[in-house]
Amino acid sequence: MNPVVAIIGPTASGKTALAISLAEQFQGEIINADSRQVYRWMDIGTAKPTLEEQSKARHHLLELLNPDQDFSLGAFLALAKSAAEDIHRRDRLPLLVGGTGQYIWAFLEGWNVPEIPPDEEFRRGKERDAEEIGPMALHQQLEAIDPLRAGQLDPRNVRRVIRALEIFHVTGRKPSESIERTLPVRESLVIGLTLERQELYDRIDRRVDRMLAAGFLDEVRQLSAMGYSLGTGPLDSLGYRELGQHLSGELALYEAVQRTKFQTHRLARRQYTWFKLTDPRIYWLNAADPELDQAASRLVEDYLRQGSVVQ
Repeated sequence: MNPVVAIIGPTASGKTALAISLAEQFQGEIINADSRQVYRWMDIGTAKPTLEEQSKARHHLLELLNPDQDFSLGAFLALAKSAAEDIHRRDRLPLLVGGTGQYIWAFLEGWNVPEIPPDEEFRRGKERDAEEIGPMALHQQLEAIDPLRAGQLDPRNVRRVIRALEIFHVTGRKPSESIERTLPVRESLVIGLTLERQELYDRIDRRVDRMLAAGFLDEVRQLSAMGYSLGTGPLDSLGYRELGQHLSGELALYEAVQRTKFQTHRLARRQYTWFKLTDPRIYWLNAADPELDQAASRLVEDYLRQGSVVQ
């Protein structure tokens, strides 16, 4: 058996802390499955593991790119598979950790993502449409051709909406149907962390406040000073977009913070469309349980001993 343990759940549910605890117990190494933690200098706003946390367990797929570079699902799969193979060769346990549901399931289900080259003329046209008629209109176009993929995307994430429309334009196939399944990663264990909705929102709000206290605004200001365009590409991410609007004079700081919290609540709800509480593949644990680490450890122990777990 080539074991893989995935730790999934909504943002702010405590995935990083649990992953590090399990890595220390079971000679594990962590493969990042967060689509924003792959970027350099986006540390506080992405809740990237701190240097102290990284010293406790080896991490893979962190800080690969600059904030003006694209990172695709295909690139993630190639790098994640290579990392898992390397970890297995050293007789250690790969821990796939993150809240980007598409990355998690693409890895575990063995997706084969077709290489569809960008159509720059099509992209520029859709970018003009986004400016002239608004991002919601583009999202409605996607919803008309592929409701499943549209439901997985934030209408404000213009880059991903355009990419989905581009796939349909180039191939004539729905983006949600353009991916082939090869051999899945067998015998994987998926541990999910969840919280009651209001408790999750409260935890999100407290984390945003801690980010601000830790220097999130200075991080955004530094990225702008380095020449990166806030509100575009990877920097159209939660917090970076809103704090960028504050720095440009569009929003007062308290408005930017409140919008960041509200939009992060929305992200958490969307993450549950990928990680369904009724999914039998996921062993859900209460993230607020004081014995969370022990419960997760028992699951991993059973899994490594017999290749399966009993709920």
